[in-house]
Amino acid sequence: MGVAQLTALLALVTMPRAQAVWLGRLDPKQLLGPWYILAVASREKSFMLEKDTRNVEGVVVTLSAKNRLELLSSRHGLEGCSQSTVELQRRDSGWVFHNPPLGVLEYRVLGTNFRDYAVVFTQLEFGDEAFNTVELYSRTKTASEEALRLFTKWSKGLGFWSQQQTQLQRDFTCAHRILQ
Repeated sequence: MGVAQLTALLALVTMPRAQAVWLGRLDPKQLLGPWYILAVASREKSFMLEKDTRNVEGVVVTLSAKNRLELLSSRHGLEGCSQSTVELQRRDSGWVFHNPPLGVLEYRVLGTNFRDYAVVFTQLEFGDEAFNTVELYSRTKTASEEALRLFTKWSKGLGFWSQQQTQLQRDFTCAHRILQ
């Protein structure tokens, strides 16, 4: 990464309400496999009320035969653990994925070391509610300091208030349903 790119990235991270952009190349195959979601920042209406009761989630990222990302996720809900699968297709430019009929307008990796963590931005629209999230994916049950720092920088840089961010409770019951 050149000095100009690094300067642009640092300016973007520190700017409030910055646009989410990917400033590098991502091979989606590097994102494949199992992940724990350990932290979330969200503008969803009910998030601030629910954030203290949310548990670690699990997600398995695979690549379909049609070169689409498939996300199998498991999270705790009102009726216990629930699983869902979402298929995302790549947009024309860059490594941005989406599935508008399912409400996923944008899915992109903001930062990653490809081995231990990824910070993922998602723009969603369900009914009359449009919102975005930033999630910290981790290959292990505990995020590194580097990963937490990057998650916090992106969350703040994208204008999330501290009340809109949380580290998820360390209950791995639902995550382990798909990650075992």
